[in-house]
Amino acid sequence: MRNYRSLTAATLAIVLSALAGGVFGHSALATEDSIPDHYKTFTAALSVIQANYAEPVESDRLVYGAINGMLQTLDPHSSFMDPRTYAQMRERQEGRYYGLGLTIVALDGDITVVRVFEGSPAYIQGIRRGDVIARIESDDAKGWTSEQAVRRLKGPKGTFVNIGLRRKGLDDLIPLAVMRDEITIPAVTAHFMVDPQTGYVRIDDFAEHTEEELTEALQGMQAKGMKRLVLDLRNNPGGQLDQAIRMVNLFIKRGSMIVYTRGRVPNSDQDYRATADGDFQQMPMIVMVNRNSASASEIVSGALQDYDRALVIGETTFGKALVQSVYRVSQGAGLALTTACYFTPSGRMIQRPWDGSFDEYLTYTLKDQADRPHTADQLKYTVGGRKVYSGGGIEPDRRFDGPVEGFTPTLFGRSLYARQLFASYAEQFTAEGDTRAGAQGKSRKVVGPGFVVDAAMEQDFKQFVIGRKMPIDEAAWSKDVAFIRAMIRYDIDVALFSAATARQRLMADDPQAQYALGLFAEAAKLLELPKTNTAKVGQ
Repeated sequence: MRNYRSLTAATLAIVLSALAGGVFGHSALATEDSIPDHYKTFTAALSVIQANYAEPVESDRLVYGAINGMLQTLDPHSSFMDPRTYAQMRERQEGRYYGLGLTIVALDGDITVVRVFEGSPAYIQGIRRGDVIARIESDDAKGWTSEQAVRRLKGPKGTFVNIGLRRKGLDDLIPLAVMRDEITIPAVTAHFMVDPQTGYVRIDDFAEHTEEELTEALQGMQAKGMKRLVLDLRNNPGGQLDQAIRMVNLFIKRGSMIVYTRGRVPNSDQDYRATADGDFQQMPMIVMVNRNSASASEIVSGALQDYDRALVIGETTFGKALVQSVYRVSQGAGLALTTACYFTPSGRMIQRPWDGSFDEYLTYTLKDQADRPHTADQLKYTVGGRKVYSGGGIEPDRRFDGPVEGFTPTLFGRSLYARQLFASYAEQFTAEGDTRAGAQGKSRKVVGPGFVVDAAMEQDFKQFVIGRKMPIDEAAWSKDVAFIRAMIRYDIDVALFSAATARQRLMADDPQAQYALGLFAEAAKLLELPKTNTAKVGQ
């Protein structure tokens, strides 16, 4: 019997961030007179375990585990969600909830803040990534699970929760009374003008309001003179299908096929077309993707590539494009079941094949990319007659590897990034003029907007790494110095200023982005291609 226990977390993570693409609210029920003998075998085994196992065991634990194991024999994405996980998935898809506007984890017995959403109550009060929520109301939160803390932190809009924060470098807890509010998780995390005619938009996922945010960003930049666009979908794991369709619709004409699905069950075959003429059809575009771009981001990049609307730059995408129909089965639990596959307008199947154990599939992003061989049946054509290939993600028109924020660091540099040492180093800094609670202190290092990572700060970071018991590889450090300095600055900018500021400053050093910016002449030529293949694409 294959052991799937080690794959559960990775598979579930992909499912929760992958394309929903199905329907919510369905029920999967079976009547007693239709249950076949093998169902009776399962219930008999369940009864024996409950009656005779050496220790008492909860029935939901047994049933949930059995369902998950069954689904994991099918594909890497079908998964069972217990009531808590199902509720979290729906919250993420909706993109809003009532709370403080932060993400927490239980780390070494401490409730630790790992993300603060800009503009949220937590952000306004000065809560920082790396802060420990030591007290909630009058209770010590040491040893709590993240679920326990979430239950206490969330509540009705307009109510307050009293917390005590422990911050590195400060002796005393920081007392805060934070008002709960509706939290909207941003999908468009950065948009700005790179130069007087080039706009840039970064989309981190596809939630219920993504297309609305994108449209607002495009209109704002167009008013500033934008005539061409960089759409950054790197590390975008996907999200809601309707948002991907609406996004593509902004750039193509009415009636054009955007994506279609084909499956085995009734009603799984669906065609999705543009319902209006897009407002940005003639703007030269570059779409940036990498090996972590998946599902909805692949639908967008694949459709824009098929219509020669955008030049795709970067790495071959993950290749996750299975329709996940999500069923609410009972007692608040959910079942994400693969029911069909997605195809781009030219007929390319986006989904990448997997091996029997899913090991190669799930470790795809950890491996260096190489040009893969193609078979004759995988060859497709764009509307302008350009060759594209099916069956393994979206291949870029121009490959430029850059798996870590556009860079290709050494193993040493990747370890610094993976261990979040840049983010941890940023926790000791304070923005110039910040007077919020906990911003000051003897050990706080103050920097202003536009600060420069000089040799002294680089050396200070090196000592910080040594203090974290990580040996320094001097040769690798020299090779990675541009990456190291860029990441020091990026994480401090994220922590103190804004994600947009951090992304805009990183853009100047990001090798992948700089390569892309040099290809707009080629992107503009795509708009001039004669549409010779319209009978086969999008019709």
